[in-house]
Formats: sequence, C-alpha cells, structure tokens
Amino acid sequence: MSLLELSAGRCVRSLSVNSQCSLCSENCPTGALILSERLPSINQSLCVGCAGCVAVCPSEALGLDDFNPSEFFFSFLNDDDNVISCQKNLPCISALSSEHLISLCSLKEGLVLDTGHCGGCDIGSYVLELMEDRIKSANYLLEAIEVESRVVCEEIAYHSGEADEPKDRRDFFKTFHLRGIAKAKHDFDKEVRSTTDEFIEASIESSHTQELRTKKITDRRKLFFTALKRVEKPSQFHIVDASMIGFTSQKMMDETKCSACQMCYRVCPSAALTSDMRNSKIDFDPFLCIKCHLCHDVCESDAISVSTSYNLTEWFEPKVQNLITYSVRRCDECDALFSSVGGEKICRRCQLEEEEALELWGLNQ
Repeated sequence: MSLLELSAGRCVRSLSVNSQCSLCSENCPTGALILSERLPSINQSLCVGCAGCVAVCPSEALGLDDFNPSEFFFSFLNDDDNVISCQKNLPCISALSSEHLISLCSLKEGLVLDTGHCGGCDIGSYVLELMEDRIKSANYLLEAIEVESRVVCEEIAYHSGEADEPKDRRDFFKTFHLRGIAKAKHDFDKEVRSTTDEFIEASIESSHTQELRTKKITDRRKLFFTALKRVEKPSQFHIVDASMIGFTSQKMMDETKCSACQMCYRVCPSAALTSDMRNSKIDFDPFLCIKCHLCHDVCESDAISVSTSYNLTEWFEPKVQNLITYSVRRCDECDALFSSVGGEKICRRCQLEEEEALELWGLNQ
C-alpha cells in the first residue's frame, strides 16, 4: 500500500497565507486530500495511491513513498516499449503531468496510454476525463513545436503474465533476522498509517525555515528542459493559446498599479520572478514559472497578470524579461534606499507609520 507524503516546506500554501492553490484537493478522486486548514490534510485510508495529486502539485510538495516520477521517467526511456500502463510501470496514468507527456512523447517518438483497466477501476471514469484534457494539451503543444509523434490512448489491458506465487507461512518468520527486523517494523508502521481513517493535518515548523527560503526548480521542469534540448528546433516559434498550458505562463505588469512592495518575487518558489540588489526592477523568466499563481495571490493591487498567449520561443531560447523598472532613492525620513514608483519621497514603511500616526491623532478624516 502506498503512502502519500507532504513536504510542508515545499508547498506553495506554506509560503503565504494568501495562497489560493487547491489543485491537490480538486484533483483527488477519492477525497483523501482536503484543505481544512492552511496546508492539505491527508486521509491515508481514502488514498488509493494513484499519484494524481503528485502530477498536479506545482512545486512537487506531494509524493508517494513507493513511486518516484523521475525514476519512472528514465526507466521508461530505457524500455523499448512505449506503452504506459497501471499494470506495468506506474500506479495510474493520472500520475503523469502534461510536462511528462510532452517530454516522453518527444523522446520516445510516440506514447501509448493503456486505458484497458479503467473500465473496471473505481476511479477509472474520473481518470479518463482528467487525462483527456492533459492529452489534448500535450498534443496541441507537440504540434506547435513540430514534433510529429502524439500521445494516444488504447484499451490494451496489459498483464505481465506473472501469477502471484502462494506464500509459505514460514516466510513470515524469515523476516525476523537481524537485517529483517528493521524492515518488518517499517512495513508494520506503514500498514498502520495507511489504514488510519482520519485526516492528518500538516503544519509548518521552524525546521522548515531553510526550505521555505530555497528557490528550487522542479524535477519535472528539469526533465522537460532536457527533453526539449534533444528536440529539433521548430521552423518557426509559434504563439499559442496560454489556456492550453497548465504548467507555465507569461506575465504582464501594470506599472500604474505596482507599489514596489517586493512580495511577488520574494515568495516566488522557483525564482521565475527576481530583482537585483537594489530592488530596482522585477524580471521574469517564463521557463522557470510553475504557474502556482502565488505572485497573483500576494499582489494586493492586482498589478501582475497572466498573458492570454504564450510565445514558444521561451522553450528553446529562454530569455529573462523585464516587467518593470523603478527609480531608487533615499527616503527623506529614514534615509534608507527604496524603490520609488511614482516619485514618492518617503519609503513604504515610513508612509505606513505616517498613516498610523495621523489615525492616532485623528487627522486622517
């Protein structure tokens, strides 16, 4: 039985109380994940180990203890076959994100998803509906980058042909040697956790501080980048419908709304949004964006938005874009350097202190 694990320090909801990310709970077919508190709560007894939530988590904060998507990726590339099946090489076809589908299909010159077992599966209809959108998106983008192969579904109903061998009662006692005791205890603890019929709440601890500060590119994005480097560049870089891309975006900044609060690039988990030592600008790298929506969630003035189109040049010739540039000056009150948007003479902190003082004195009415 698989155990679903959450790395609290990597969850985008841990980076800000304003985060609205709910992809894991929205995509769970059995209701094993809920957002009753700030972080997802997991009910292991309801979890069927499909890894669907793992595929949609933008920061890869969720994972199964017995399935590693990256290990599967390289193992599958070494397989002569191009069939992916829940009875062969992964827990469920829903464990694959759009990025995985595009990467694998381009490298294997075609990808076949075995849907032959979905009809007899409790979550089969849900998975088929879910994968329909991912496959449509993957094939749309594969065509846009001029890759001829496509992702297809076939009712193969793969079986390995290996029958389960009956276990001897004495096999139980064979586990209790010096090296087997630790494994037996681990398996026992895992079995207890997997049958716990309650939602276990995760929390953010002080031990997560360093992880919260670390800007990290997801493994699936690294694999995606590696796959694109092995694909021949298209004859032209198309501009595609951004709604067909669920894992990255291109940003726009409204200079009239931006207050230079610095929140968007400070909370960005992948360093897609950055600034310089003087905080004089905001730069954006579309290829690093994981579309977690966190920058939008923390922007009080709604200055940052997502473009409705996406230029595929970013996949082959990534380039950092400047969204906005500020003039940097010293505050007339505290003499600290700050980013001035509209010619302000005092920094944001001093502005807030001034507003609070006026409120206390009753002069702000």
